[in-house]
Amino acid sequence: MSEAPETAAPARRSRPLWTVVLGLLLGAAALWASSRLTWSAQYRDAGVRGMVLETQNGAQQAGALVPLALLALTGVAGMVATGGLLRRVLAVLLVLAGLAACWVAVDGIRFGYPEGIPAAEILTGRGLAALGGILVIVGGLAGIKGAGRMPRLGSRYSTPAAKRTARDPDIQLWEALSDGEDPTRAQ
Repeated sequence: MSEAPETAAPARRSRPLWTVVLGLLLGAAALWASSRLTWSAQYRDAGVRGMVLETQNGAQQAGALVPLALLALTGVAGMVATGGLLRRVLAVLLVLAGLAACWVAVDGIRFGYPEGIPAAEILTGRGLAALGGILVIVGGLAGIKGAGRMPRLGSRYSTPAAKRTARDPDIQLWEALSDGEDPTRAQ
């Protein structure tokens, strides 16, 4: 019975990290997918060819979509690798990036398109960008809230000069191997 709380603690400890990672990955995917959809369309006079429908995708219309998606994607690595104050600063940066994505999604949006304009695809592209921004915001806010409870990547190796105390001789041998020393060599 005493083992259940011990095994539940690591799962509870990593739950905020999974929320952050999932939110940022889904947000990055939504922003990238949004950059591939049509964001604007208009008819223009092409001379001899007559009126031609000219479209622009999200990457052409709003150049910030792909960089924001990449920022959210690299934010995953940053949130996993850092800890403490640096993780909170990164999370605030991600919240600001999510807000920027939401602004890009709603800036210049209009309703009531003429016939022949792919309004559904335009609204889907902008809606997907807004959803991606919201997911990045949620991931950033979860990172701010749970920064202290989330596990850190490589905290064991963050200060290689510091000596670790090992209780078990087998663990001490493995740690010596990890440090690049030969534990079987006579001292």
